[in-house]
Amino acid sequence: MKELKSDGFTGFRPIKTLEINRVPNRQGLFVIMRPTDFTPKFLTKSTAGVFKKKDPSLPVADLSERWVDSAQILYLGKAGPGSQGNRGLRIQLKEIIDFGAGKPPGHWDSRLVWQLGGVGKLIIAWKELPAEELNAALSEYQARFIEEHGQLPYANLVQSRR
Repeated sequence: MKELKSDGFTGFRPIKTLEINRVPNRQGLFVIMRPTDFTPKFLTKSTAGVFKKKDPSLPVADLSERWVDSAQILYLGKAGPGSQGNRGLRIQLKEIIDFGAGKPPGHWDSRLVWQLGGVGKLIIAWKELPAEELNAALSEYQARFIEEHGQLPYANLVQSRR
């Protein structure tokens, strides 16, 4: 967490107490992290909404295999400006949290987060960045994670391209 703070990430709020209106509207990167005392409890059924008639749940064995015990970061994501220029961190994070609450999503991102028990304790932090820097920055953070842990974060299913 200290490294993220020194890199300019802010927020660091548990999901259950996040005030979405305090999240900036601008684009940037965000992370979903576990607190140091968080022990994973994999749910057999995800709390996330159904996407294009597909259940977001994976078998518990697959979740357990993806878990990175030595990592605090569970998911690295980005929030771009969107085609109309009116999207950003606030909208992206609201949609992700709504997805976890069972609402139909507009995306499939972060779905593995919502198959963990105690997600309200998970921490969200963000870093504002210009839109043209998002892909390279996300790719860089993922590459650093892979270098340290040998795989992508638990809930990242696809590696970002520059």
